[in-house]
Amino acid sequence: MNATPPSPPPAAPEALRPVAHLELKAAALLLFTLALIVGSVMYLLYARGAFEPTQTLVLVADDSEGVVVGMDMTFSGFPIGRVRRIELADEGNARIVVDVARKDAHWLRVSSVFTLVRGVVGGTAIRAYSGLLNDDPLPDGAVRPVLRGDATSEIPQLMASARELLGNLNALTAQDAALASSLAQVRTLTERLNAPGGALQVLMGNAQDAGKVLAALDRTNALLTRIDGLAAKTDTQLYGPGGLMPQVQASVAQLGGLLADTRATLKKVDAVLAEAQAVGANVREGTADLGALRAEVESNLRKIDQLVGDIQRKWPFARDTEIKLP
Repeated sequence: MNATPPSPPPAAPEALRPVAHLELKAAALLLFTLALIVGSVMYLLYARGAFEPTQTLVLVADDSEGVVVGMDMTFSGFPIGRVRRIELADEGNARIVVDVARKDAHWLRVSSVFTLVRGVVGGTAIRAYSGLLNDDPLPDGAVRPVLRGDATSEIPQLMASARELLGNLNALTAQDAALASSLAQVRTLTERLNAPGGALQVLMGNAQDAGKVLAALDRTNALLTRIDGLAAKTDTQLYGPGGLMPQVQASVAQLGGLLADTRATLKKVDAVLAEAQAVGANVREGTADLGALRAEVESNLRKIDQLVGDIQRKWPFARDTEIKLP
């Protein structure tokens, strides 16, 4: 008959106390961690404006590609609203429900414009523009259309334009292209310009005409040299010590003296003429007096002739002048 082993003696209460303390500390740490997580979540919700009063704005777009729940709607670069829900309308359009904070809702007016912009680099952005801040505020639950600005939609057109441009460049740089022949002609022209007398040959077209032009220039230089010599001789003859100009100046001085003498003589003649005019005036007055005297003399002579006639007609002084013939 086997004997049963003896059972261990019961543990003392003092040995179980440290284990109970560890469990309490672990439970307290878990509760603290849970409270910290809940507080963080609540703070994040508060920071994100989850507890702020909001009003609803519904934006209608043809396509909601790139729009996600939780993205911001900005005004002048500042977020004033958040996308809460995206739904498909009965008409097939996308309805974007945006929660706008009441404290920022005054920036939205009935005339505000909303855009949905998709950039080449970066995500999609919803922007609001208010040009007239004096208009009525946007009411709660307003439905507004969205203007789309998709930069990626122009990429195919840009690629087509770039392809066409590359084709034109290939056509220009081909071996038999007009640009290659033009460059060859430019190279030939440059070589001719670098040669002696190249510019003149390019202008005239050939070396013979260029030589004629050079000969004409040489003759012109010689002629100009002769003209310079003639001009120097002319200056000597005209302005030299025995030149023509000093003699002309002396003659002009003599002529000035003669003119001065003539001026003095003319003044004397003017005085004589003035005296002659005075004498003529006196003679004119005397002639008028002689006319009156002559009239008186003629009147007296007529009276005397009449008196003599009367005396001859009277007797005894009368004489018979008649001659009688026998």
